[in-house]
Amino acid sequence: MARVLIVGGFLALLFWVFSIVDCAVQPAARHRGVPKGAWIAIVVLMPVLGGILWFALGRKRRSDQEGMHLVAPDDDPEFLRTLGKSEQDERIARLEEELARLDDETDGPAPDARP
Repeated sequence: MARVLIVGGFLALLFWVFSIVDCAVQPAARHRGVPKGAWIAIVVLMPVLGGILWFALGRKRRSDQEGMHLVAPDDDPEFLRTLGKSEQDERIARLEEELARLDDETDGPAPDARP
């Protein structure tokens, strides 16, 4: 019986610490009901019950958040607009043109290869 109590107490302690850490690291936008500080106080002051309340009532799931619609890059018009010709591509094109012009200037008449 004592072993069961020790193991149960250890598991309750682990759950309590996990609940505190999870509540503390979640952004404020993922807390439901009361502010983040209040949830941390609830979880700390009511060890196991606070953790259960946090996971059941206080924590928003990613699917619950409004505006969190995942869109593939090829379906996102904002992303597709950024795929246009970038400044770097334009600079490379200008440098290639300048290099071609310099090659044409330095190329004089071909020297006669015959001795």
